Amino acid sequence: MGNKQEDAHLIMRLYELRREDTMRRARDWFTTDFQPQSVEDLFAAIRGEHNHLYRMVTTYWDMAAAFVNHGAIDEQLFNDIHNEHIAVYAKLAPYLAEFRARAGTPWYLTHLEQLVTRRPDAEERLATLRRFMQARLAARAEAAGTPDGGDKT
Repeated sequence: MGNKQEDAHLIMRLYELRREDTMRRARDWFTTDFQPQSVEDLFAAIRGEHNHLYRMVTTYWDMAAAFVNHGAIDEQLFNDIHNEHIAVYAKLAPYLAEFRARAGTPWYLTHLEQLVTRRPDAEERLATLRRFMQARLAARAEAAGTPDGGDKT
């Protein structure tokens, strides 16, 4: 395991990668437009026009989690700085077991899952983030004037 200065440098490098234009678009799409309601929505994202955005966000956070899980970055420091990986996992977790089984990929996002679920407050954080995401989706739907957030036309 590295020293704190090396950990901080790696965390700053991860932050720089998050600021890259394509990654920003991917994160914006994942946060705003991608609102999975079933495992089919995950498959649709992977098979559809946004697959590069979906994969960019999910593989980025699984990679970052692997760094932490293998000791390249201090876990407490990483978790003190980041919350987005928990939100990504919160959005996908309800569908991961079925996705893994159907896709034949039992390892899919396991680094992210291990990092998030190892937190002592994991269940509370996940529940809070899911409530926040639901409220955001409802507000978006209300703003659009439809119960499901779709277009009124």
